[in-house]
Amino acid sequence: MTTAVGSNPYSDLGLSLKTADKKAESLGQADFLKLMTTQLQNQDPLKPLESNEFLGQIAQFSTVSGIQGLQDSFTSLSSSLTSSQSLQASGLVGHGVLYPSKTGYLDGEAGLSGGVDVPSGGQVAVEIVDASGAVVRRLDYGAQPAGTSYFNWDGKDAGGNTLPSGSYGIRATITRNGASESATTLAAGLVQSVSLGSNGLSLNLAGLGAVPFGNVRQII
Repeated sequence: MTTAVGSNPYSDLGLSLKTADKKAESLGQADFLKLMTTQLQNQDPLKPLESNEFLGQIAQFSTVSGIQGLQDSFTSLSSSLTSSQSLQASGLVGHGVLYPSKTGYLDGEAGLSGGVDVPSGGQVAVEIVDASGAVVRRLDYGAQPAGTSYFNWDGKDAGGNTLPSGSYGIRATITRNGASESATTLAAGLVQSVSLGSNGLSLNLAGLGAVPFGNVRQII
């Protein structure tokens, strides 16, 4: 390709270094350097590239290179953190964890365990609800300090009848100064395995399914 004196070589190429900068996602460092070299080879000898313009293009190249370097570093860091989390989570298999949930699993032998977030103390009560929405058992724990108040249901209803294993709803109230309010409930689950998917790391709990690793409040 020949270029006439005074013509813009990039009008023939259909690209400019500014355009290359805007297309940084599709052009790599080698492409950027090739375009800049081509410009130097085809510049007008009577009007050579100004030094400040050349330095500006060098700065653009450095910026693109730096961004790509940061992206590579963040990708590597993300992979490292994921691997570290996977190792930590695998050590939880066979252990129990507490996590925010309105549903718990009744095991015939261990019962159904969990906790209640108590922000500033009060009278704590926990209700166990079956699939139809009926309250099968109410557990009153009296005055509890701020923090986590733990509970365990033995699987029996108010009449002393043993109920079948399975999932049950849990809800809690805190009463202070004569006023009651709902409280956040925590369910306890046994970790059976660990999964790594598109949504991150998950713990597979007995009878309860998958729970995001980040939701775990406490290991018990």
